[in-house]
Amino acid sequence: MPDATATEDGRTAEDEPTAEYETTSLDELAATPHATAFPDAEPRVVRRSLAADERVPTHDHPGRDVVIHVLDGEVALDLNDETVELAAGDLVRFPGETQVSPLARTD
Repeated sequence: MPDATATEDGRTAEDEPTAEYETTSLDELAATPHATAFPDAEPRVVRRSLAADERVPTHDHPGRDVVIHVLDGEVALDLNDETVELAAGDLVRFPGETQVSPLARTD
């Protein structure tokens, strides 16, 4: 039986809100090169794997901020008219209206 002892404000343990959360792992998402970690949820989290010299066509993500975290290898990230070189461990953030096209330099 839960402890029903009231706190100073009169609440009991049964009154406490329950945290809502979801978990996943990169291993669970590794089955495909492009996987959405939590479908239909915000923020949208996507795992994308590219082979060396593979490029994602230029696109944008209107209405969202985008964060890219390079887990392995090296990526040349075209952002509008600028190229940002990224390596394992690097993160980059940009507005979703930016035209983006990543190119994997290595696997």
